[in-house]
Amino acid sequence: MSDAPLHPSKGEEPKRRGTGTTQRVWQLAWPAIATNLLHSIVGMVDIKVVGSLGASAVAAVTTGHRVFFILQGVMMAVTAGTTALVARSWGAGDRGEAERVTRTSLWMCMAFAGVLTLPGFFFADEMAGLFKGLDPETMALAASFIRTISLFNVAFAINIVLGTALRAAGDTRTPLLIAMATNLVNVFLLYGLVFGQFGLPELGVRGAAMANGMAFAFGAVLTLGLWLARVLVIRWGPIGGDFDRSRIRQILHIGYPSGLEQFVFQTGLMTFLMIVARYGEAPYAAYSIGVNILSFSFLVGFGFSIASSTLVGQNLGANDPDAAERSGWRAMFLSIGVMVVFGAVIIAVAEPFARFLIDDDEVVRLAVIFIWLLGSVQALMGIEFALSGALRGAGDTRFPLWIVFAGFFLGRIPLALVLAWLGWSVEWVFAALLADYVIKAIGLVLRFRNGRWKHAF
Repeated sequence: MSDAPLHPSKGEEPKRRGTGTTQRVWQLAWPAIATNLLHSIVGMVDIKVVGSLGASAVAAVTTGHRVFFILQGVMMAVTAGTTALVARSWGAGDRGEAERVTRTSLWMCMAFAGVLTLPGFFFADEMAGLFKGLDPETMALAASFIRTISLFNVAFAINIVLGTALRAAGDTRTPLLIAMATNLVNVFLLYGLVFGQFGLPELGVRGAAMANGMAFAFGAVLTLGLWLARVLVIRWGPIGGDFDRSRIRQILHIGYPSGLEQFVFQTGLMTFLMIVARYGEAPYAAYSIGVNILSFSFLVGFGFSIASSTLVGQNLGANDPDAAERSGWRAMFLSIGVMVVFGAVIIAVAEPFARFLIDDDEVVRLAVIFIWLLGSVQALMGIEFALSGALRGAGDTRFPLWIVFAGFFLGRIPLALVLAWLGWSVEWVFAALLADYVIKAIGLVLRFRNGRWKHAF
């Protein structure tokens, strides 16, 4: 049910290395890619189902998801530390420490998730109100979505922590199987709760949030059951040490820049969407549809990010920094190649895909332009995914934070504001994101080349 660890014992180390860096990257990447593609397909189904309710419903769900992911930034901080520490422990052959890190991370993330439920539930209207360009009906729908999905934060935390630990130990197949089951539940509930089918109530946009949340809950119960039954490669392990202060500090020390990175990313993205929203609901909905279509390519990049993070961390744990560097570069070149191919195919079918998701000529026109623009920088995005993952696997989580900040707030946002102030069309505002990816790609290549990440901790 799981891949073998990279360095389960010192005696197996030469054999594992002999399999080749490219092969190992693919072994880790393809299940992660498949998992991400499943999520992307379900995201498209989500947009298709909600899109039948109109552009306002699509805009409301987009807003709800943006706010939801801002609230998850703290959880991302914990799991960045989980990835680096579990991968290093596994690479060093210390299964017990990998299991202790996993349990500590789980308790921390569940606690943070419980706290984050409060603002999402009680201040949903204020959060939706940040998007001034949306009409009152859309804001009310977005607030309902935010309030509902916030109730499932703890379930989301369980899924993300245990999935992260499994991938850091080299098992990317089990999260794929769990995702398959979870997404089937999500699609069934989505159709049933939005339209009132299968004996379920008709809840519209709120039903989409409920379906997402209940799918999180199903996945959490399934993963916990397998974990407690000692079926997973990362097991419950010996009791004790879960709340060791030095381990908690280490997880937070590595992870908090990733939490800030997620906050900066989501804040920057929300700021960009606020600029787009001032042009009306059609451009806003077009952005959402364009991102969902191109997510087939983006999530391929996430797969290589996971592979590079795991291999870099495990090789550093095994005291082989040269192999760690080779893994990072190889993951980058593979990521570029696959993302460019996916991006080209998506660009070629952009219009029929967009029209499949929503029957609105202006939204489709703008979505196609957005897809052409973002599709043109797939190579740069491939660099970002692979090398930022490699740095996080090494425990160097501060540089990705600064490069994301630079991309948004020294590139995309200022350029978008200037273009909007000059009165240029929203198509030019969309094009401002090109500056973001150029800045990030150049910065990450220079950082990985200098090798400082090899001594991050």
